[in-house]
Amino acid sequence: MGQKQAEKKEIKTKSNSNQDQYSRFPLTITAPEKSIFTPDDLTNLNPEKDLGKPGEFPYTTGIHKDMYMGKVWTMRMFSGFGTAKQTNERFKFLLKQGQTGLSIAFDMPALMGYDSDHPRSKGEVGKEGVAVCTLDDALVLFNGIPLDQVSTSMTINSTAIIMLCLYAAVAKQQGVPLGKLRGTIQNDILKEYIAQKEFIFPPVPSMRLITDMMKFCKDHMQQWNTISISGYHIREAGSTAVQELAYTLMDGFTYVEFGIKAGMNVDDFAPRLSFFFNSHLNFFEEIAKFRAARRIWAKRLRYKYGAKSQKSWTLRFHTQTAGCSLTAQQPMNNLMRTSVEALAAVLGGTQSLHTNSLDEALALPSEFAVTLALRTQQILEEESGLTKFIDPCGGAHYIEYLTNKMEEEAEKIFNEIETRGGMISAIEEGYPQSEIARASYEFQKAVDDKRYIVVGVNEFTEQDKLDIPILRIDKNVEPEQIKRVKEFKNKRDNLLVRSKLDNIREAAKNESINLMPLILDAVESHVTLGEIIEELKKVFGTWKEPSINL
Repeated sequence: MGQKQAEKKEIKTKSNSNQDQYSRFPLTITAPEKSIFTPDDLTNLNPEKDLGKPGEFPYTTGIHKDMYMGKVWTMRMFSGFGTAKQTNERFKFLLKQGQTGLSIAFDMPALMGYDSDHPRSKGEVGKEGVAVCTLDDALVLFNGIPLDQVSTSMTINSTAIIMLCLYAAVAKQQGVPLGKLRGTIQNDILKEYIAQKEFIFPPVPSMRLITDMMKFCKDHMQQWNTISISGYHIREAGSTAVQELAYTLMDGFTYVEFGIKAGMNVDDFAPRLSFFFNSHLNFFEEIAKFRAARRIWAKRLRYKYGAKSQKSWTLRFHTQTAGCSLTAQQPMNNLMRTSVEALAAVLGGTQSLHTNSLDEALALPSEFAVTLALRTQQILEEESGLTKFIDPCGGAHYIEYLTNKMEEEAEKIFNEIETRGGMISAIEEGYPQSEIARASYEFQKAVDDKRYIVVGVNEFTEQDKLDIPILRIDKNVEPEQIKRVKEFKNKRDNLLVRSKLDNIREAAKNESINLMPLILDAVESHVTLGEIIEELKKVFGTWKEPSINL
């Protein structure tokens, strides 16, 4: 290589360091001062009681007796951008590539309860997800996709009850009975207060919307998962693995308690609660986190909440590889990061998996990048031999030590939250928010001090920037969508719309009335998402989170 070429491709290599190897993994509970583990480290492990067999309580080793030998995980790539028509085309593309389930990202106006033509939506329409606020949008989004033949996941929270009603309305127009719909709506409002901040109403009325959905789905959409209790965004906000585990499960216990208080039998709704975890780069820690989550959930549901059904005891979860681990620098390295994280999720026993694309630190993924991410999963399935074994890491001294340690540390956090009056009270005083902010700050300090190495960012850097094609949202998306929404509103019976909104507002004042049927009736009468939210604000008010001090 000539001198000029050498200068052009100059790479900084990592200098020698006498740092303790474990200091490179800050903020974990999984870095004891030893590098070998023996049975002596598992004196508190009772294999029969704490592990069991796959498909048997407490499900540490897996919720199905044959795991992937019977059914491989669902490959569910997160999609959504621009208009409903554009996202519909991406859905069909991914299904042709071998994806086995739909997963939808909505734009910020939809997440925050605004129609595309609202002034506060300006500049955000279709940018980070698909623009959906009318029945017409929903019909276009699922055009040509028979809803009785796919499983659909929708990542939306504050406005989840409206989006689920839009989905149900599309199914009815397709002639699909609601009881045949399969999928999940995230609907995890507690996580929003803790981490992602896409909340509208105060916590208590938000919980009323969720229990209304739980009741409706129990009776009419029996195959639908009404909440995907999400640790993913808690981790993306900067939490440690054990914080992700503990806060997520505590949110889940809170939903169970509210469901019981709303008059439901725990076994009538708990089987339709699912989970959504992050898979990060500390490989063994992530595997242990997933195994501990199953065991903790099973024991609490059985012994604390009195669930009798095995389906209530089993924690089913979707995994997404860590978006916060991706870097804009040297983006091709993200392929390796995602592969490690996906492998941990599969070895941890996930039921469903999304693999992030290499360009997601720069933009929404291109077709090329998302196909490569999907191929990562297909290689794991077809070429690695992983599907031939059940809990292959189980029994390893280090894995079992970590699993036990995860459970022990999570229990400490549960106790702390319970002393604060439960998760709602803890959120209202800003406790989990401040703990995550502190962890995020400490992690960034570790990166800045090079106690944690991010390849291509603070070590092994390159002068050159790799030019990769990225997806850019057409500037015409927003005006076209606004035009569609205005035309939709102009063509409908606005007197009928007003009467439906009045019904919703009055029903919101009476906690004994389930809002789900009224909202479903409203969207079928061409009431929009933003209009429904504005009526609910008149009754529920809005939420401003407490300030926190580190």
